[in-house]
Amino acid sequence: MNSYRRQLMLYTLKVNDLLIVTSWFLIGAVAESHEAMVGLSDFLVMRVKVQNFAIFLMFLLIWHINFSFFGLYQSRRLSPRKKEIVDVLKATMMAVAIVAGAAQMLRIYMVTPLFVVVFWIGSSSTMVLGRILIRTLLVALRKRGRNLRNLLIIGANSRGIHFAEKLESDPELGYQVSGFIDEPGRADTEVFKKSGYRLLASLEDFVVYLRSSVVDEVAVFLPLKSFYLESSRIIALCEEHGIVARVPAQFFNLTLGRAEIEPLEDDTVLTIYTGGMRGLSVAVKRLIDIAISVALLTILFPLLFIVTILVKSTCKGPVFFIQERLGLNKRMFRLFKFRTMIADAENRLNELEDLNEADGPVFKMKHDPRITKLGKLLRKTSIDELPQLINVLKGDMSLVGPRPLPMRDYKGFDEDWERRRFSVRPGITCMCQVNGRSSIPFHKWMELDMEYIDRWSLWLDLMIILKTIPAVLKGVGAW
Repeated sequence: MNSYRRQLMLYTLKVNDLLIVTSWFLIGAVAESHEAMVGLSDFLVMRVKVQNFAIFLMFLLIWHINFSFFGLYQSRRLSPRKKEIVDVLKATMMAVAIVAGAAQMLRIYMVTPLFVVVFWIGSSSTMVLGRILIRTLLVALRKRGRNLRNLLIIGANSRGIHFAEKLESDPELGYQVSGFIDEPGRADTEVFKKSGYRLLASLEDFVVYLRSSVVDEVAVFLPLKSFYLESSRIIALCEEHGIVARVPAQFFNLTLGRAEIEPLEDDTVLTIYTGGMRGLSVAVKRLIDIAISVALLTILFPLLFIVTILVKSTCKGPVFFIQERLGLNKRMFRLFKFRTMIADAENRLNELEDLNEADGPVFKMKHDPRITKLGKLLRKTSIDELPQLINVLKGDMSLVGPRPLPMRDYKGFDEDWERRRFSVRPGITCMCQVNGRSSIPFHKWMELDMEYIDRWSLWLDLMIILKTIPAVLKGVGAW
């Protein structure tokens, strides 16, 4: 499951839990009202008081914090179903105990033993059934090849093979083992041959495979005593690329990654995350992307229609320039732009390589002869980028994120830390767009992308969007 979808599901789960709590709170109050010291009519009157309403909101907050404490709002992909059910029961029991204790201190007479029993049994059973249903739906999706994560295992030994078999034997986890990385001699054993898994590359060629393949996660199972330095190098490469790394519960000297212990049935693994794009804010970011892209496509439809006619009538060729670009974790997607160049512009690129005015692997010319007269205006005003709102709506891109690059530019990367930019979804605008656009050198561009990934927040996205508007209007750095 993509990060934003996973976070959206967790956000929905939080809202659903609060709705369940509220519903069973009211049901418990109604069940208790016939025997309590106050009647139902008095209870309804009490609820509209500001003080009691504030107490109820505080109760919801305590409930939410309690569930978060038990890890029920974290991704539980590797957690067995039984453990999640037990955690739900523990969390609801503790929350009810807190409510009962607070009711005694605040003298809330409505919270009687009958209320507590009805509320706890009802909320617990409903939440447990809800999580079982979610897991059942996820299993159905994963059996159909959806919501899978590509996993690469380092170490063709019995521990690595056992880990791979454990993951693939449980479709609920949603993993697809791509293969193993190890030395051919270490993989040439009867145990590995019988496992049926493939050796994809040697340890030395791991970085080459990582650069050219779709990898969502890497699990390291090399013998730590004899391969500690090699394991550290591999983890550091995953850190540079922004790829999730899972290892046995050992600590490494990381500069960017944040480690979390996660359970896998009777085992534990150390998961290393890089960047700040995690948590509920990621789901909110995706919702904002959808809402704004739909609104802009609707509002700007007349402009898009006019530009379509102008492009079609002023030069031969298609209206849209469609190119394969690298997205999240180097997944390829088709990027849409209004065409600003002549029809055979891509074929003429080799003729202009010596005239490149940009440093690094990218190609830029201030007076590119392939750009049409209309194209210059579209580029200066960034109108040519508007069709990328379709990419945002599809989920290929975000409104804010590192600019997507074609494969040609990616092949020119010579530093692995630069490839961490692919650990987040690319965007229409980014920090480099508001700090000089095409005029800034390549290494500075990459540094700004890393700064965005490490500092990310919804507030930073908002600031970049607000700064993009005057930058576009002024045409600063636009070629």
